[in-house]
Amino acid sequence: MTEFLGHGQHMHGQPISKLELVEPQSIIPEDLAHPIRILMEEHAILIKYAEQAKKVAESLKGAQVTDYAQIESELNEMLHIAHHLINSENHYLREENVLFPYLEKHGITGPPAAMWIEHEKIRETKKSYHLLVQNVEATNINDFISEAARISDYLATTLLAHFHKENNVLFQMALKVMEEDEWLAVREEFDDIGYCCFTPKLPKLKTGENEIKTGPTAQQIAGVINFEAGHMLPNEVDALLNTLPLEITFIDSNDKVRYFNRSKERLFVRTKAVLGRNVQQCHPQKSIHLVNQILSDFKSSRKDEASFWINFKDRFVLIRFFAVRDRDGNYLGCMEVVQDITDIKRLEGEKRLL
Repeated sequence: MTEFLGHGQHMHGQPISKLELVEPQSIIPEDLAHPIRILMEEHAILIKYAEQAKKVAESLKGAQVTDYAQIESELNEMLHIAHHLINSENHYLREENVLFPYLEKHGITGPPAAMWIEHEKIRETKKSYHLLVQNVEATNINDFISEAARISDYLATTLLAHFHKENNVLFQMALKVMEEDEWLAVREEFDDIGYCCFTPKLPKLKTGENEIKTGPTAQQIAGVINFEAGHMLPNEVDALLNTLPLEITFIDSNDKVRYFNRSKERLFVRTKAVLGRNVQQCHPQKSIHLVNQILSDFKSSRKDEASFWINFKDRFVLIRFFAVRDRDGNYLGCMEVVQDITDIKRLEGEKRLL
């Protein structure tokens, strides 16, 4: 067993830094390696940045400001805050793609869904703040100060309420129902997604007899998989699919996520925690109707393919969904294929030599 898994303890000594975020009866993992402690530490830091943004905006409202040159230091501080707020995205991705699926496996579905809806509101707010301070010259200075005050006040209030619910309700549920080996797997998935620029330095994950082993077992490798046009070993199939310059996800006929490959250049977060999860729970509320429409069209044979293309992180991304059917046309599931086609779009002429 690992030391960081002991979650039935109260924190001793210095509190995380924001007392109102933690009720006295709450269970707080002591070890910084524990996923819940990591999230709570990040909560405290994000609250600090939100309150800092609110304080700066309030100081500008009380001053006689007529020119941006007068508030250069305040603008630099706001840019610093905006950078950290935008950089917090991995915090929410870890919750949505790792912690929430584990809670759902234990029958806890309502609270994660409610928290995800609030995440979307937080995302919109922090993007609005970032856009405002990045483009100050495009806004009248009085309008800028007024909008900065409005956004920062809403953000500080929203984060405090949201994190309070997560710390004292959602996280407490997780600590009560999840097992030690699950926390090990969660931490591994957290490490894979990555952390924020402000996340405290984390102890390395200590693994012993509970070490998570990935990849095919010896027994799996021994068995050959026969295909219509050849055969391969399981480890070869795994390596082949992971080598594809595409992100592939398979959703079975019951809308459960059954598989995804681990391509080297991943655009979207996918974790092993989502395996067995309803695909609808892997999307924000605002896009679930599109997911259901695609699956309905595939199941009824109205369509066999649906395509979308978006700009994402300065890349042009093609997202395609395909109905997977057997030889008799029976619906087996849906395959999602994500491909970065930015460089492909730029190709011209011919290349015939290395």
